[in-house]
Amino acid sequence: MKAESVLNFFLIFVPVPIIGQAMGLSPTLVFITSCLAIVPLAGLMGKATEHLSEHVGVGFGALLNSTFGNACELIISLAALRAGLVDIVKASITGSIIGNVLLVVGASMLAGGMKYETQSFNRVAANTSATLLALAAISLTVPTVFHYFAPDARVNETKLGLAIAIVLFFTYILGLLFSLKTHRRLYNQESKDDFESALGLTGWSVKRSISVLVVSTVLVAVLSECLVHAVEAAAASLGMTKLFIGVVLVAIIGNAAEHSTAVFMALKNKMDLSLQIALGSGSQIALFVAPVIVFASFIIGAPMNLRFTELEIMSIIVSVLILAFVASDGECNWLEGAQLLAVYLILGAMFYFA
Repeated sequence: MKAESVLNFFLIFVPVPIIGQAMGLSPTLVFITSCLAIVPLAGLMGKATEHLSEHVGVGFGALLNSTFGNACELIISLAALRAGLVDIVKASITGSIIGNVLLVVGASMLAGGMKYETQSFNRVAANTSATLLALAAISLTVPTVFHYFAPDARVNETKLGLAIAIVLFFTYILGLLFSLKTHRRLYNQESKDDFESALGLTGWSVKRSISVLVVSTVLVAVLSECLVHAVEAAAASLGMTKLFIGVVLVAIIGNAAEHSTAVFMALKNKMDLSLQIALGSGSQIALFVAPVIVFASFIIGAPMNLRFTELEIMSIIVSVLILAFVASDGECNWLEGAQLLAVYLILGAMFYFA
């Protein structure tokens, strides 16, 4: 059974949190079923975007994928922002970055390495993604350092966050120009037919793609509201901190479909596609989603700064550092995947007990 079929099974949970919240049922039930229901919807959003991109040309299609690849995470974060759960928003950004770098890349390398002794990938493209993530780590560290070493200027933290968000957003645009225009050959190692075959991108019309995308987006928005309104009560009931829920649970549910696709690519010995999915998603979270959330916070009148906790900053830096080591030689094996997963589990335990 394909991973997609397994994920689609969870669509049966879609009405449960909506009904549960309307009837005043347990917040824990609403939270858990919201998480389970969002997973397949995120997958459908991603697949619809992929199919739609095949009908609009290579250049615009790639831009569509790059822009809407993390729409689910953005919707959840915006819902949490509107509910005043800024800590959850920041934690989910952290979790998405370290999850893509450690969990997804680690699981892909482990799964592929169990089938193939050694797998190779484009070292230049991987190092470019690692550099973009390093920029994100630096950008997210600066506000924290500013907070502690410029205590008299803390009123300017939101302005600093806005300035950094603008820089990150323009860096994202430059990254798109690099990958889609000036150096696109680095990201097109696989033929178009191989790519479509690997992802199953055949048979969806424009009308069907748009319909699935619109319906999935609306349902994710509704379920995100259910999730964020139940998260505090659920955290207390489950004995988890909001930091752990944001870093681990919320980040995983928004990326589950992407995670499975990256692992599936590795099993087909297509590590370039696997890393493109995982690292591209991580870079997009840091350079696109985070700035958009900051911009949105100013629009709704509740400016959000980019000052993360010391634990979150350390986790992102550690993730980027180990990624640089793994991506340096253009080859990987199952042990490197296991090591990345080990780091993720250690950080996860830290957030759980924090």
